[in-house]
Parts: sequence; structure tokens; C-alpha cells
Amino acid sequence: MEDPLPSRSLVDGATLLVDKPHGWTSFDVVNKIRISLKHSLGLKNIKVGHAGTLDPMATGLLIICTGKSTKKLSEYQDQAKEYVGTLVLGATTPSYDAESEPDAYFPIEHITQEAIEAARVSFLGDLEQLPPMFSAIKVDGQPLYKKARQGITVEVKPRPVKIYDFDITRVEIPSVDFRVKCSKGTYIRSLAFDMGKKLGSGAYLTALRRTKIGAYNVENAWNLDALVEHIGSLTATQAT
Repeated sequence: MEDPLPSRSLVDGATLLVDKPHGWTSFDVVNKIRISLKHSLGLKNIKVGHAGTLDPMATGLLIICTGKSTKKLSEYQDQAKEYVGTLVLGATTPSYDAESEPDAYFPIEHITQEAIEAARVSFLGDLEQLPPMFSAIKVDGQPLYKKARQGITVEVKPRPVKIYDFDITRVEIPSVDFRVKCSKGTYIRSLAFDMGKKLGSGAYLTALRRTKIGAYNVENAWNLDALVEHIGSLTATQAT
């Protein structure tokens, strides 16, 4: 693991790789790091941001920038992402993942390995993808997930995305494991939902882990607790 202060201080600007824990929002992670830095270094304020949201259910790579390095966030956001995950066939949920209970059930007896392979291939390349209603996309200044929780239905336009690679790594119906490399803006929950439709059934995401952003790999990321402990060991003198 690299020291989080390889060439510049956290105050001036640093880029940190963090393995987001299950159940945390991306903002939770940013806020935890910001509070830790402010407390340890005696700061009134410090800029901290992340390069691409992960849902609370998901784990994996978050790129966190501090100080002047937050100017690089859009550069990181534009890079391709890689994920591994699991979808379950035969049902759908309002959120397209296991964060909500199934609202519809579908047959799966007709689904074969050959059908899964044909469906996989059909998603490669440029796509028009419809984001899930339970997402952070803002409409009229309010995130879609807030409208969804209020029972408000909003028309959402499809968005152009690209799937560079989509591999099926295990099939044990109704569970299907996969690895996908995609462009920014791709919703893996929507990919799972669309996979179910393509197979004449339903599907929702039950596990997701982001493994790469561009050339950055989660294998080189900090465990959040370890990072916070490390920040806690710093002093204002060390960081300036």
C-alpha cells in the first residue's frame, strides 16, 4: 500500500484509492475522510470529493481527491470502469437491486446457457440505456430516488453508454456471475434488469464490486478503517 502522502500533502492535494465498504454511500466515505483530516490536521475546512458514485449495496474502488487535486475528479470520472457482480433471474425489484423487495416474478425454466450467451453478446458496444428510477440523476433539482420514494413517476430519457467487455463467469440458475467493463454513466443495475428482459424473464442485482477505474485497481486501494487510522496518526506538522 502506498503512503497517502507520496509527493504532496493531503492539504495541498492528494489522490487516494479507497475500497468502499458495503452499506456506505460514497458521500459517507468522503465525509468520513474529511472529518478525519480536519480533526487530525487541525483544519477548519478541506476540499474532499470522489470520482464516481457507488450505490450503498456496492463495494469497491472509489477515487478520492483532496485539496487542489479535486480539480482532477472529472478526469477520473471519464475513465472506463470495471465491475464484477451477481444477478438473480426470475424477478425484478423497483430499485433493480436487492435494496428493495421483488415486485414481480417471471419464469426461468426456458433459460439456457446458450440463451444467456446470446443475451450477453447483444449488450456489447454502444447502447441506449434507461437509468433506474432509484438513481441520483436530478430532475427539476431533485434526485430521482427521492421522487421514487414518494411514489412519483418521472419520464427518464435513455442515455448513451458503451459496454467494452461483458463476460459471464458463473451460471447456477437463478444466479449469474459476471464481469463488465463499461463507459462512465453506465448503470449495472439497468444492465441486470435489461438482461432479464432479453431472456424473457426478469433480473435484479444482488452483488456488485467495482474493481477498476481506468488504470487504477481496487487491489491497490486502502481499507477505509486503515486509512482513517493512518490519517489519525498524522499531525499538522507532518502534513505541511
